[in-house]
Amino acid sequence: MDYWKTKVLPKIKKVFDKNSTKKAAAAEVCKTFDDSKEEYSKEFEEKKTELQPKVIEIYEASSTEIKALVKEPKDAGLKKHSAGVQKLLDELVKIEFPGSKAICEASSKLGPTLLPGPIFFVFEKVSTFIVTEEKAEEPPPETSAAVAEETGGKEIVVEEGKKEEVVAVVAEGEPAVAEPPPTTSEPPKVEEQVAAEPPKP
Repeated sequence: MDYWKTKVLPKIKKVFDKNSTKKAAAAEVCKTFDDSKEEYSKEFEEKKTELQPKVIEIYEASSTEIKALVKEPKDAGLKKHSAGVQKLLDELVKIEFPGSKAICEASSKLGPTLLPGPIFFVFEKVSTFIVTEEKAEEPPPETSAAVAEETGGKEIVVEEGKKEEVVAVVAEGEPAVAEPPPTTSEPPKVEEQVAAEPPKP
């Protein structure tokens, strides 16, 4: 019993005190970061063009779990992949990503799990580049045989796969009118030309 009181209990108490100190420090970091969010956002907008290729390169080099966490930040994922999160923050510091340095230093001391707000703020900024990049890489939709396009209240239908394209223009409240293919004027027949000529004297 004496061993428990003199040896074990003080150690447990020390661990709890350490954790409570960490939480207090983390709360302070989060508050300071929140106060600087507007400044970080402004800096982010100014450096957006310069940052985009660097951020995409870092993102592509990250693990699948970290990519998923960046796109959908979740506390559980932050806890499970804290080492990967720390690595990503380190890489963002190298390219001077706004807000990354402050949160990276705090995260290395306190652990990412205690700083979800600031970390997810950085991830949100990173994901704006990723979403833009993925949209740009999406393949164009397959073109069907008939393509309908609405312009100024008119519907233009173009049918493919025929020698001559038939274009139907449908105005509001008017029936469809198919434009006939252009007709080529034939020269008059030889007999008609002979008959038209006056007889020679």
